[in-house]
Amino acid sequence: MTALRLIHGCAALVAALSLALTLWSGMHERGVALAFGVLIAVGELTRWSDAPVRRAAPLGTAASLSYALLGADAGHPTQHDAPQVVTIVLAASLLGGVPHIWGGRSPTLDHLARRLLTVGFAAVCFQPLYNEGVFAHWSGPAYALLLVVLVVLTALCDTVLAAALAHSRTRWPFGPLLRDELRGLLGIGSAVCATGAVMALAVAVVGLWALPVFCLPLLLTQLSVRRYAAVRATYRQTIASLARATEVAGYTPAGHARRVAALSLAVGRDLGLSGAELTVLEHAALMHDIGQLSLVDPVPAGATAALPAQEQRRIALLGGAVVRQTGVDAAVAVVVERQADACREQPLAARIVRAVNAYEERAREAGPDGPLRALEELRLATAGEYAPEVVESLARVLSRNGVGATGVPPGVQFWGSLVPGWGETDGPEAARGGVTHG
Repeated sequence: MTALRLIHGCAALVAALSLALTLWSGMHERGVALAFGVLIAVGELTRWSDAPVRRAAPLGTAASLSYALLGADAGHPTQHDAPQVVTIVLAASLLGGVPHIWGGRSPTLDHLARRLLTVGFAAVCFQPLYNEGVFAHWSGPAYALLLVVLVVLTALCDTVLAAALAHSRTRWPFGPLLRDELRGLLGIGSAVCATGAVMALAVAVVGLWALPVFCLPLLLTQLSVRRYAAVRATYRQTIASLARATEVAGYTPAGHARRVAALSLAVGRDLGLSGAELTVLEHAALMHDIGQLSLVDPVPAGATAALPAQEQRRIALLGGAVVRQTGVDAAVAVVVERQADACREQPLAARIVRAVNAYEERAREAGPDGPLRALEELRLATAGEYAPEVVESLARVLSRNGVGATGVPPGVQFWGSLVPGWGETDGPEAARGGVTHG
């Protein structure tokens, strides 16, 4: 938690110094500050509080970035400094978050800390030089390019903070978390950055009337992305419902698919899988036993890991055929089909599902020592049945998080609920990872 405390401490220090300096020197361009403050507050009011998605408050993030990079208002140079920018962003973010706090959906400290540090970074890079007249003779493409460079640097700074917070809270590898954050910039993150830069340029030319004009496209984009997120959530719920069919029919114990999926995701994270690969892994883990529905006589306790290899392959192939009929991603069907193949021939996701499924079957009813005994049995079978790197990753996950009574670490959650990013509501929250803060 060292990185977490360091980031929160830096954000608190920046907020305190900015507030003190602003109170000491007074407020400049109060009308401009009020306009941007209102826009930031509106962005917080419209934040996504019902789902952990990336860029939960894109309008608030874009408005904050725009104010940090604002050099002129309708052709008249502004005089506000970096401390005033941080103070306005802090006050507006807290004000816009009041309804969420009242409703029990309080923004996390991660979200506010990232907002203050990234906005402060942009303001410190731009405002002192602008107020000193360094950019007085910059115009046209050169000035626009300057803002684009600062926006890119600010976005990169935010991705590092997001990955550091996620790593500190979840102990997942930093590299894959940073890679996922960088990939997230290609989505709505790029729209947020572009809108922030364009609003700063437009206000410099036509004044504050540019704010409602240029924030409207981002609001519409936010609505579209929110609908897309709702469709994905429904899609995942459909997969989870299909996975429960084996439990309802009595072929597998209650909660088996969910436990395997949760632990598989933790192992996938530890092995450095990307967000898209984790999604495939989660869906395959949820549906890995669906081929058992073809059996006339259920396997006792659904323990397929103890069956002969030929029978395991038959059930896996039947399961893959069922998955293909549901219209789920073909990559999911491939993982389900190949979970019973020889270890060296399997894709990594299939190796993970195979090992985690075997561990869960061995550990769930073996008493207090079941998890440790199950892990030892898997280690002894790494010569041919299970991938050594997957078994060792499983051991690290269990050791890092602590093992519950079922053999699944209590802190392990689904990738769909762990997606961190600029503008999310939690920090891994994950990572509250995965499924978001800015």
